[in-house]
Amino acid sequence: MGDTVQFTSVKPYKVIVSGRIKHFISAFGEHVIAKEVEQAMQEATKQTGCRITEFTVAPQITPEGEELPYHEWFIEFEKEPEDLQQFVEILDRSVQEQNSYYLDLIEGKILQQLKIKKIPENGFQQYMKSIGKLGGQNKLPRLSNDRKIAEVLEKI
Repeated sequence: MGDTVQFTSVKPYKVIVSGRIKHFISAFGEHVIAKEVEQAMQEATKQTGCRITEFTVAPQITPEGEELPYHEWFIEFEKEPEDLQQFVEILDRSVQEQNSYYLDLIEGKILQQLKIKKIPENGFQQYMKSIGKLGGQNKLPRLSNDRKIAEVLEKI
């Protein structure tokens, strides 16, 4: 219950668990799902040679000033990319290629390109410990449609 699945074959029937129903971002109708952000992260890390410890993504609906809203990626790097802007562009392009709703919002100037907030070493462990969920059976959601996790991570 609560998982999304994809059929990989219909003869014989084979499915894979592709995410959780409650793990998405759709603050503006973009319907971004975990599979899309995970694939984007795989592409960006492969192309830039960086390594990620953990990450999560949340919408920033009300940025300061006259800025457009955006998706904020909270990332703990094991090894940072040499060119962070290139990394951002690969992530953003990958999500746009996978999700036409996100692309439309970027092209329509409803959303701006994603932004990255670097999380210090062990920052995600600190977060999980603070909510009483530190341990192998507990996983950080890749996506949130609100800023509850983001607000805590901003303070780490």
